[in-house]
Amino acid sequence: QVQLVESGGGLVQAGGSLGLSCAASRNFFVIVSMGWYRQAPGKQRELVATITSSGSTNVADSVKGRFTISRDNTKSTVYLQMNSLKPEDTAVYYCNLRTIRGGVIDDYWGQGTQVTVSS
Repeated sequence: QVQLVESGGGLVQAGGSLGLSCAASRNFFVIVSMGWYRQAPGKQRELVATITSSGSTNVADSVKGRFTISRDNTKSTVYLQMNSLKPEDTAVYYCNLRTIRGGVIDDYWGQGTQVTVSS
């Protein structure tokens, strides 16, 4: 069973910065991508940013230029540096790990970490 251990998050004032990290507990699978999604109250979960093993990134327009995603392939860890935070960034942030084995793609999710940006 794969476990994703998230850390970071918390409360910050608008304009501030926070960092998130997520480490996968097992490393025998082929990773397609790792990344972050978020879900605000009353809204659907949305993509924030993902990064593939080769380093290709997919970043939501709403956070481009403010959030940076990176990863350490040797540790199966993904990071999200969030700068210039806005109140609308307030949400529960979920780590995502996408793997492939035998042609089957699986998604794994972290437990979520709260990010609250005060105005």
